[in-house]
Amino acid sequence: MADPNEKMSGKYTVQRFPAVADPEDAGYGRCTTWVQAVSHGFHQQRRDDEYLAKTLAAYQTDKRELTGVYANGTVPVHSLGSDVPVATYATMRKALNIGFGRQLESNLVTAVTVRGTHRRNGILRGMITADLEAAKDDGLAMAALTASEASIYGRFGFGVATFERSIKVDTGPRFRLRGQPLGTVEVADPSVLLDIAPQVFERVQRISPGSIDRQEYYRLLASGSIGHDGKPDTSVRCALHYDPSGSLDGYVSYRFKGWDHKPYTMEIVDLVAASNAAYLDLWRFLGSIDLIDEVTWAEAPVDDPLAWALEDPRCIEASEIRDMLWLRILDTPAALRARSFPVAGRLVLEVSDSLGLAGGTWVLESDGGAAAVVNEASGEAPDIILDVTDLASIYLGAVSPVTLAAAGRISEKTAGAAFLAQQLFAVERSAHCLTHF
Repeated sequence: MADPNEKMSGKYTVQRFPAVADPEDAGYGRCTTWVQAVSHGFHQQRRDDEYLAKTLAAYQTDKRELTGVYANGTVPVHSLGSDVPVATYATMRKALNIGFGRQLESNLVTAVTVRGTHRRNGILRGMITADLEAAKDDGLAMAALTASEASIYGRFGFGVATFERSIKVDTGPRFRLRGQPLGTVEVADPSVLLDIAPQVFERVQRISPGSIDRQEYYRLLASGSIGHDGKPDTSVRCALHYDPSGSLDGYVSYRFKGWDHKPYTMEIVDLVAASNAAYLDLWRFLGSIDLIDEVTWAEAPVDDPLAWALEDPRCIEASEIRDMLWLRILDTPAALRARSFPVAGRLVLEVSDSLGLAGGTWVLESDGGAAAVVNEASGEAPDIILDVTDLASIYLGAVSPVTLAAAGRISEKTAGAAFLAQQLFAVERSAHCLTHF
């Protein structure tokens, strides 16, 4: 990894270390202190020993690399000790579906915090730039994150690439789906999801542009083995979907919000369906639960087939659309070569990058087949000029280059180039990411 100390003042020392889950390991205490610092940064409660043990076991399974920034010198008496990081940062590597079943190993950035008393010291920039440089040096073409604050990451070259929304679905008398069930749904003990949730999600991963392979935490959350407080969540229930051949191809885990919550509401914890039929059949099941007036889901897709399957689409009350997955291209030609482009066309792209990682001019030539040719094209007149941030946004087809051109973010030098880019970067179905990290 590039030396982050070069990116910030000499007031700090940066340590990068793997997550360890063994309390007998000499590094365990440093890891627990790091987790407590993350909780402090996100205004969460102080974590108990059970939470720390479960969290670090999951982190170790995911092979997370943790970074802590520590203040040099003596800290004032009674303040947090020098062993508590003033900033945190973590990464893990997972596969990103970039369309048509193609998977691209990506550097996932998470747990980014800087203590308020140590801001404006170059800490965040130092951590991010050092990590992005190291990921590129390791041969990765893409980094990704989910942002708690949308105003931070654009200046580091990250662009919004998928969206989501929260929905409330009225499951009263108006809730009727068109058509008939194409499979069966059965209630199960949620503990079965510890084994089968990753298997079902692996099928979803293969067919879902924008999907990122999940970390260990998800099977624990879906099964109720761990709640947001680290304790087992005994309120979680689950149902499984089987296709006509009897093959398991979907599940939903959910919890009742309590009799004191009106209207009586079931909250989706996790909904994963590897087929269109499984998705709609699981919603049929949710809509049939006795004594429930409403079902809520915080991670629903924007382009949701449920709305078109309902006889009365106004059963759905949706929040405003919000950004979900942010991408950062580290190597432009490698990222373009990894993709499949569904139409034939030739496009010269001039890409700017303030961090100097992925800028340049390239010609993309596609015959609409499985592979595209990407060559360096310096000196050739570009068809479009764009920042690496905007290239990341159009990469999965969820953001239109035509819209970005209208917004002044993309400069179209050849008439119709933005529309051609929209066609080239289209994917087989709307990009959606079910994995927060």
